[in-house]
Amino acid sequence: MWLGPLLAASVLLSLMIGSVSLAPWEVLRGLVEGGPQDAAATIVRKIRLPRALLAGIVGACLSLAGLGFQAISRNPLADPSVLGVSSGASFGLLVAVVLGIAGPTANPVVPTLFAFGGALLAAVLVYAVAQVGGRLPMTTLLLSGVIIGLFFTSCVMLATVALGAAELQGVVFWLMGNLAPVGGGTLLVLGSVLGVAVVVLVRQAPRLNLLALGEEQALQLGVEAERVKRTVFVVASLATGAAISAAGSIGFVGLIVPHAARLLLGPDNRALVPTSVLLGAAFLILADLGARTVAAPTELPVGVITSFCGAPLFVYLLRRRRGADAW
Repeated sequence: MWLGPLLAASVLLSLMIGSVSLAPWEVLRGLVEGGPQDAAATIVRKIRLPRALLAGIVGACLSLAGLGFQAISRNPLADPSVLGVSSGASFGLLVAVVLGIAGPTANPVVPTLFAFGGALLAAVLVYAVAQVGGRLPMTTLLLSGVIIGLFFTSCVMLATVALGAAELQGVVFWLMGNLAPVGGGTLLVLGSVLGVAVVVLVRQAPRLNLLALGEEQALQLGVEAERVKRTVFVVASLATGAAISAAGSIGFVGLIVPHAARLLLGPDNRALVPTSVLLGAAFLILADLGARTVAAPTELPVGVITSFCGAPLFVYLLRRRRGADAW
């Protein structure tokens, strides 16, 4: 499988390229042998490796969340940002910042819980508004996501009024996607959430395949459709909240990666889960590399890079689906 080498190459490029360029053997020496006085070892171990790990885990979480939302809604346009879940998670985390219980010295579990709460609240509202007679039509799902997303975005803007100038500058940059290195505790929490999401979606993948045939057919084959949807729904919201709590609002990853995986492998969710993990990790690592180097020495928010990639694809998918759904 070529995805493993792609991910390894993405990590290697991320460790090599930056304000100080390193050769592959310097990266290897910095990882294995370098001491505290070795500049290459300091750059690799303290700055670039934690950032690459964060980008990989966040990319995998967002990709899995997008895959889960698309599977339960049977809609390739579903995505944490399009459905308003990202805005809800951003609002939840900003509430923690305003209350003074989220910051560099805070317990890394706290911002994750607040972001998860915001993501879950947004997702519940979207589903409640979009549901029509037990069904989720694409038109109402997208419109509900846009409406709820705008509502929580307004709440975020309102909450920033309570912040000081220094805090506000950091929050604005974070809202556009910021993959600044984080502590080991945060990486551990994110890795744990990713592990749970992978296990749950792998277990639910056969049921999601049957659900793709239609809820009536799935019920006839013994699938508890509502239970499956609730389970995947909660896990996808948790993955979104965890990713946003560490890296801010990074749009379109959950749209681009599952769709690319589906084009490569077809609709079988058993294959799409591991593929989305590897492809999402590699994609965001490369996007972060672009954010660091395109306008060097200025660093762009990584959300800008992913949006430039995702927005044209979203328009293409929307136009492609328009005729099928007659709207």
